[in-house]
Amino acid sequence: MEFLVSIEVGWPADGDPEELARLTAAERARGAELGAAGTIRRMWRVPGRRANWGIWEAEDATALHAAIGSLPFFPYLDVEVIPLAAHPNDPERPGGR
Repeated sequence: MEFLVSIEVGWPADGDPEELARLTAAERARGAELGAAGTIRRMWRVPGRRANWGIWEAEDATALHAAIGSLPFFPYLDVEVIPLAAHPNDPERPGGR
């Protein structure tokens, strides 16, 4: 099942810069693992913000929650999830236009 996921990092302005650097490195590594596993299919950065949009794939919402919860920045994330359904006119869909 595919999900459109919006994530914004709410790191505190007075947060420890060393902890921010550690979490950033850990987040990149975990994101790469999720990408290699096919959980994160596509990602786009939101310019000027610590935010992104992505297409994620998981068996169900519970599996998606576990994947998002595995992100090192999870305690600082504001996440919005929109489940997606196939559209019959999707040009990328097999048998589509």
